[in-house]
Amino acid sequence: MSTDTAHRNGVDTATLFATLDAVRGMPAAAQFQFRAHNEWLQGTHSRTTIHDYFGVGEDRVHEREFVFDADHPAVLVGKDNGPTPVEFVLHALAACITSGIANIASARKVTLNEVRSTVTGDIDLNGILGLQDVRNGYQQVTVKFTIKGDAPEHVLREIVEQSRRRSAVFDVITNGVPVDIDVAVG
Repeated sequence: MSTDTAHRNGVDTATLFATLDAVRGMPAAAQFQFRAHNEWLQGTHSRTTIHDYFGVGEDRVHEREFVFDADHPAVLVGKDNGPTPVEFVLHALAACITSGIANIASARKVTLNEVRSTVTGDIDLNGILGLQDVRNGYQQVTVKFTIKGDAPEHVLREIVEQSRRRSAVFDVITNGVPVDIDVAVG
């Protein structure tokens, strides 16, 4: 928990503000395309690799390749080789809001001592299984945060709220996004 002027909460605030200024000056730099490459392994088990993306006007790669396995638990015909895809959605939501909290708190010169969350998603599998006409995805998602820092309670709550408003994952979940599926058969 560094509190010097260049770093706070592990965030390089000088770079954060420089990035904001750069994007203000060149809005096209904000256009990114993230990519995930998935391959079925067997049963309900698949593996996703994340390495390349487009950003700041060119194709780029992460410093290392990230690999994630997804599966279903045995009770849902899987072998439990990884979290279910819908659990990754919960992780993505928690991680997105949490990273935003760190950035926003740092920009506001608030030192954080603790940020924890529990995200729950209620789902009725009757939809996925085709047994009832109910939503296939989550019917309700709940996020509970615990946040501690050197600011008053109302400021800490404002930081969480600002992060929620700016969260790309929250936006995708609550507003939906068009999804095109293209199939190559061979």
